[in-house]
Amino acid sequence: MNLNKLLKPTSVAVIGASEKEGFGGDVCRNILSYVEDRSHVYFIHPKRDSVFGVPCYKSISDVPENVDLMVICTSQKTVIPLLQEGAKKGVGGAVVFASGYGEVGTAEGKQNEAELIAAAKELDIAVMGPNCAGFVNYIDNVQAFAFISAKRDRKGSVGVVSQSGQLCLSMMDDPGMRFSYNISAGNGKIVQMEDYMDFLVDDEDTKVVSIYIEGVKNADKFAAVLKKAAEKRKPVVILKAGRSAKGGAIAASHTGSLSGSDASFDAVLKKFGAIRVDDLEELIAMSLMLSTMKRMPEKATFASMNLSGGETGICADVGSLNGIEYPDFTEETLKKLKEQLPSYASPNNPLDMTASLSYDADLYAGALRTVMDDPNIGMVLIGYTLLLEIADPCIHYMYKGIEKVVQEKGGNCKPIAMIPFAENTRNPEYQEKLFQIGVPVLPPPVYAFKLLRHLADFIAYEPETKTLELAVGHPKSEETQALSEHESKQELKVYGVPVPDEVIVTSKEEAAQFAKNHPDPLVMKVESADILHKSDVGGVKLNVCGPEAAEKAYEEIMESVTAKRPDAHINGILTVPMLDAGVEIIIGVNNDPQFGPMIMVGMGGVFVEVFKDVALYPAPLKEEEALEMLKSLKSFKLLNGYRGTEKCDIKALCQTIVAISNYAQANKDVLKELDINPLFVYPEGKGVGVADALIVKRK
Repeated sequence: MNLNKLLKPTSVAVIGASEKEGFGGDVCRNILSYVEDRSHVYFIHPKRDSVFGVPCYKSISDVPENVDLMVICTSQKTVIPLLQEGAKKGVGGAVVFASGYGEVGTAEGKQNEAELIAAAKELDIAVMGPNCAGFVNYIDNVQAFAFISAKRDRKGSVGVVSQSGQLCLSMMDDPGMRFSYNISAGNGKIVQMEDYMDFLVDDEDTKVVSIYIEGVKNADKFAAVLKKAAEKRKPVVILKAGRSAKGGAIAASHTGSLSGSDASFDAVLKKFGAIRVDDLEELIAMSLMLSTMKRMPEKATFASMNLSGGETGICADVGSLNGIEYPDFTEETLKKLKEQLPSYASPNNPLDMTASLSYDADLYAGALRTVMDDPNIGMVLIGYTLLLEIADPCIHYMYKGIEKVVQEKGGNCKPIAMIPFAENTRNPEYQEKLFQIGVPVLPPPVYAFKLLRHLADFIAYEPETKTLELAVGHPKSEETQALSEHESKQELKVYGVPVPDEVIVTSKEEAAQFAKNHPDPLVMKVESADILHKSDVGGVKLNVCGPEAAEKAYEEIMESVTAKRPDAHINGILTVPMLDAGVEIIIGVNNDPQFGPMIMVGMGGVFVEVFKDVALYPAPLKEEEALEMLKSLKSFKLLNGYRGTEKCDIKALCQTIVAISNYAQANKDVLKELDINPLFVYPEGKGVGVADALIVKRK
């Protein structure tokens, strides 16, 4: 469906126009408040001659021109007949406020929804909703929104899509927010969240795409849109409900979406360089910062300029907690600052410049210019709490100094942001002045430095090092079966996973002969797809040396296993030379129901069991992504050579992770889970060894 007639219409009809409070009345109020040229806006009501003094048409059929968008403010039962009538007038987009569809969970609601979807597809009408609050296109001044907010200019470059109409309104009520579009998607049953995202990523008037989402309905489209945004370097900021068990249940009941694993969702966003935030304040502040700055920092290095030691200490500490990099100033910068600052000031980064310079615009501009010119600095942070009532006049001089540097440097000006130290009501005049010169006012430090961490990660993200695709599967069955260890290893071997040579012996004589030909210690394990935990049934013998020991191990394993699991089908005893000890790694795959196979990597032993030190990433991936996973582990130092230990063969480990990813991608429709535990990583140049493997497939 083409969304232009929905989101960028040249003519609009409001069906059910009214003067009462509610959808019909509030849409009309918004149109009358904001739209000056209403020559192509039509109010429709079968029983009224006018609404708020505006003449009414009895039906859309009576409108003297074709109509792009119809805003349906009437009940659920009227929607499909109205769509059918509208289609004859050229309608290509419709907003449906009515509820009573799939969200109510009844058979009738689901039937209503199915009929609406079928009608929209047949008529080729892009339907927003149902059960939505509508939208505002601030670029073309299209008002199809059913909630009332204080009148002000909100035109800007943040494109919002939300599955909650109330959150759309809350963002509109924020005095700093400026939008290209604000879209309440509602149930999103015809035009889905992913479709709106796609529109905004392509939209030249939208600088930042800002999302509140409760569930992904189309994982393939979601990935394609995020890929496009990554390649365009357009920021996508996402607030998703469902991190907790209760949050996931609420999100599912609200939208009918599959929740999927929240950890998987995080991993998908990381792969595509999208920014995930935790609440509405963070969503608003992140979107504002990204849209206000005239350009991105060239590097994620920051300088903090404050008026007191206390503020400087807060910036140093909270910045450090969020991994913010404060590089040292160059010798030339330090020399200039010593000349510009009072004698009792000590130039450092973060910088306590004292309050003296803040009462002289030229002196303040000089210090700001010096810091900004430092080649180590990518962005400048100005500490100042902008109060509603201005008693201290220093903001007047500070603003003039900032404005002077911004105008002087023009397009080469490094980004600047202001950080208050308490959340007081901000002076709207100065917030607007700072906005006009591209300086966002951030929230206080705990939020501000979290936003700057997101910004640093966005700057560091390199799409060319990523595969930028998902391996979304479409399983045909929920019934599963496990492969035996040997079967699992042989499947992985085809994809380049380095599994050891091994045999299945079916008699004690075969075991003795193998031991005779292989003098090194052996591992002997029961080979059966019915026995996944071999040691629990006495099915494993280690350090078996010589023919006699092999015969004895064979007999003891068979005796124990047949006694404890008489129902199991036993292929024989898997016999293999013992692997040398190395650094233990666990590699697993879980096939997420929405996003496909997710690769999990972690250090073995207590690191995974106690500390949960694991990395998760969507298949497919390449070596750069595998290395990124490993580096994200707190225990990565153990692989990289720690306190005199040899550096491990990290390249071989990355190649193995990629091989497992390739297997998972090729088997995305049938693979349920995969576990390699342990995998030994040897010193650099000596590779890795797979000690055990388990694959569970769908039948």
